[in-house]
Amino acid sequence: MGPAENSSIIRRRLLEWYGRSRRDLPWRATRDPYRIWISEIMLQQTRVAVVIPYYRRFLERFPDIPALARASESELLACWSGLGYYSRARNLSKAARLMLRNGGFPREYAAIRALPGVGGYTAAAIASIAFGLPQAALDGNVTRVLARLTNDAGDVTAASTRQRLRQVAGALLDRKDPGAFNQALMELGAALCLPRNPQCSLCPLRRHCQARRQGAERTLPIKPPNRSPVRIFKTLLIVERGGKLLFRQRDGFWELPEADQLPVASKLETLGQFRHSITHHRYLFTVVTARMGRAPRGFRWIPTDQLATLPLSTVTRKALAKQL
Repeated sequence: MGPAENSSIIRRRLLEWYGRSRRDLPWRATRDPYRIWISEIMLQQTRVAVVIPYYRRFLERFPDIPALARASESELLACWSGLGYYSRARNLSKAARLMLRNGGFPREYAAIRALPGVGGYTAAAIASIAFGLPQAALDGNVTRVLARLTNDAGDVTAASTRQRLRQVAGALLDRKDPGAFNQALMELGAALCLPRNPQCSLCPLRRHCQARRQGAERTLPIKPPNRSPVRIFKTLLIVERGGKLLFRQRDGFWELPEADQLPVASKLETLGQFRHSITHHRYLFTVVTARMGRAPRGFRWIPTDQLATLPLSTVTRKALAKQL
């Protein structure tokens, strides 16, 4: 029998396992939609271990919708700096202002889905966890679990495959506690049903997994081949004068100049190199100290004792670390 025929057993075994094995994460101790929303946005394309300290600092600085709505872009980006994908922070600000005008956090799935920066998965996660609405949340972890559970060999990036898996998720969803069920499926994918080395012997659903029965658990889910990485080499300059460093501002963040932006700068000492990846782009940055007389147009001297309060790009933070 497949998952649909065993849905009640699957729910029970999954929720029992989750109750015993779930990680103690700060956003799991609340039903506050604001805090759940912040965590879900931060967790988009970002590992849990990275998110936890940002989540705590962010809520200390912006504990509720009014505080976030009133924050300047500079304050918000400084708090988000280093977390990456900065459009997420800007969308949080837009959504907070919208909610403040509309009287608070929306309680219906469609209204949550309409918030800036909120997609179908994020809306379903918030709706189910905060409000107990019967919405199945389909993220990467859940997609992998369900593809293996049903032995679905379709391309999981294809709309037709995702629709099939969404129907499976909806059929399995525990209507009594949809939030816990969604989190349990996510946790199963994060802890046991791993992409390359699934821990099937520990899985509470191993007897119901059709991929395991067919010996296909390591070949699913099916995805198209990854794009070949694009390798890019750049040189960043640390230009210091009288306790100040030379920066330029771009998209709200302060960045160190690149060598080709300051062709007249006198290069002094190479401090080191570091790698940085954005999607399929692989950067290798070389960090060099340099000297200049005055700031060119578009650049500004900033005292080093002010850097801690400014929104610095992740690349700039990595480069400045080479000075230490």
